Amino acid sequence: MRRARADEYGEFAEARAGHLYRSACLMTAGDTHLAEDLVQETLGRLYVRWGHVSRVENPAAYAQTVLTRVFLAHRRRRGNGERATDVFPDLPGAPDGDAPLRLTLLDALARLPAKDRAVIVLRYWEDRSVEQTADVLNVSSAAVRTRCSRALGRLRGLLGEELSEYAGR
Repeated sequence: MRRARADEYGEFAEARAGHLYRSACLMTAGDTHLAEDLVQETLGRLYVRWGHVSRVENPAAYAQTVLTRVFLAHRRRRGNGERATDVFPDLPGAPDGDAPLRLTLLDALARLPAKDRAVIVLRYWEDRSVEQTADVLNVSSAAVRTRCSRALGRLRGLLGEELSEYAGR
């Protein structure tokens, strides 16, 4: 029984690790080392509670929720640990032709507060509904809509004319 549960967890972790890593890279604005740490912590927490997690309706969504909360907790614990850089690593699995666009977007994401980044990643990268995002962040739907609107406004302000050169693609 215990071996079967460990095997089941191993299959789940192997299948979801890449997706969690990509989400973590976006939340951390390209900090791949921190993204790896967040995914490790997330998978560790899931392993400890796998008996419960394996019985929930959508373990993948549960894992994403844990990742988001681990990210936000890390930001609260560490304060402002961002480092200024003008070079961002390539995200795995992204097409090479959009590198300038990806760098521009990652730079703009890096300038957003952590909760704004989390909302943008959950709503637009993960394609979650307002209600699902509210559940992950443990806030009301109205708070998600407000934060989303403000975060998009901040992104537009940060991107300004830089984004117009990519609009014709």
